[in-house]
Amino acid sequence: MGIEHFQNHITSIDQLTTVIGTPSDLVIRKQLSELDDHMKLFLVTSPFALLGTVGRDGRCDVSPRGDVPFVAKVLDSKTLFIAERFGNRRVDSLRNIVETGRVGLLFLTPGQGEMLRINGRACVFQDSEILASMTMQGKQPVAGIGVEVEECYFQCAKAIIRSKLWENPGEDSGLKPLDFAGILIDQTKIEGQSVESLREQIAESYRDRLY
Repeated sequence: MGIEHFQNHITSIDQLTTVIGTPSDLVIRKQLSELDDHMKLFLVTSPFALLGTVGRDGRCDVSPRGDVPFVAKVLDSKTLFIAERFGNRRVDSLRNIVETGRVGLLFLTPGQGEMLRINGRACVFQDSEILASMTMQGKQPVAGIGVEVEECYFQCAKAIIRSKLWENPGEDSGLKPLDFAGILIDQTKIEGQSVESLREQIAESYRDRLY
């Protein structure tokens, strides 16, 4: 049915403001146009980011990026970059960046409730000297995502607290490990592909082809 399932739509910014309210002066003033020392220090501790992009046709994508000890390297207060590591070759994010040059980033640090949000311009680049600084296990990334910061601010910890994201689930939580191979077999129905062989391929990929 899609969004037609929902009947009482908010259709104007004025209506939205009436429902949600207006941000405080603190919330407005915390948004900066470049990275300050607090943000640079946070990025040194952040091994994980969510990368949001939009294509020319309006299709959106959010994909994860991760590296230790940090996922993004700061070049200066307006510029950072993320290495493009070995993946599934769908290049949804990179295609969108090539088309529109826009990104939104959310950086997280395990155990830390507050997050860092960065929005700005972006490009896909292959400058070898810059990429060499993100070499891991002897492998230099073939490309990188360069970001010019336009907006940046710390996000409060309420969502992390509500989700209990960093709390250990415990033995009585009922959570079970995701059977990724079984799910893919059910979804793709590739003839001749068994769960066991796919599970071995996934394990090999996680073990030997991270970089």
